Amino acid sequence: MRTRRLGELDVSAFGLGCMGMTSAYGPAAETGEMITLIRHAHDLGVTHFDTAEAYGPFANESLVGEALTPIREQVVIATKFGFNIDSVTGARGPGTNSRPAHIRAAAEGSLKRLRTDRIDLFYQHRVDPDVPIEEVAGAVSDLIAEGKVRHFGLSEAGVQTIRRAHAVQKVTAVQSEYSLFWRGPEAELLPLLDELNIGFVPFSPLGAGFLTGKIDETTTFDATDFRNMVPRLAPEARKANMALVEAVKVIAEAKPATPAQIALAWLLAQRPGISPIPGTTKRHRLEENLGAMEVSLTAADLAEIETALSGIEVKGERLPEAVLKMTGL
Repeated sequence: MRTRRLGELDVSAFGLGCMGMTSAYGPAAETGEMITLIRHAHDLGVTHFDTAEAYGPFANESLVGEALTPIREQVVIATKFGFNIDSVTGARGPGTNSRPAHIRAAAEGSLKRLRTDRIDLFYQHRVDPDVPIEEVAGAVSDLIAEGKVRHFGLSEAGVQTIRRAHAVQKVTAVQSEYSLFWRGPEAELLPLLDELNIGFVPFSPLGAGFLTGKIDETTTFDATDFRNMVPRLAPEARKANMALVEAVKVIAEAKPATPAQIALAWLLAQRPGISPIPGTTKRHRLEENLGAMEVSLTAADLAEIETALSGIEVKGERLPEAVLKMTGL
């Protein structure tokens, strides 16, 4: 596994997004199997593992902490704060909460669940409109000074928010959705990250599974799967958006590779300071995703992809309206 640099933090080119192991994509997977999967990812060269207190809440951090304890000194653990979650009970309240006292309580809780003495990358999960970003950056800066956090990150933040935060405490990485299915960050976000030497961590790099080619308009998601609420993954939108997947399939067959591998290789080719975090609960999908490292896309390949997709308009918003309002993009 080759490495990438996020700001001043070295990570594996691909990380592992762990959210779906305990939430969002249906019932939680079996804990023992997920511990084995996380450790297998490390055996294959993954050193970058992404979680959050909100995934569960708390269950995902506990899983990741247990899985990585034997190899803690060999990995980078990224987690997130910023929702209104009681740090003791895990009760979820409405909206966001990035008050400095709450950030500190969240950090202490995460450290315990992750079974570690420091958080390598601590993201604000969503920007809190009620707390100036300078106060958030200052609170994380204090945690860095105390050795409890190593690096500061922002998730789904707008460019002005990033600039203001970076002026107080260097932002190491920004996490936002980015894939062949959603290219919104290209307009303003990615140029800013290049300017400020901030790394980029794309989540949903496979479009919540859509770019694998294994989902079509007939696919039924579990009742608890968040994709049931995503406009661009509604059955009619999926039917229209299959044109995108078919175009990727044609390119994949010529390499040869799988559609997922083309989508992930395309992301790696966009810039050096990028580490996508595809998630999975299946060993063969993990190995397929990491196999994208061996897919080389030339300038001609990238131009072919651009041409093939240029006339395809993705139907539907990437997130429900209420969730979109919480992003800065």
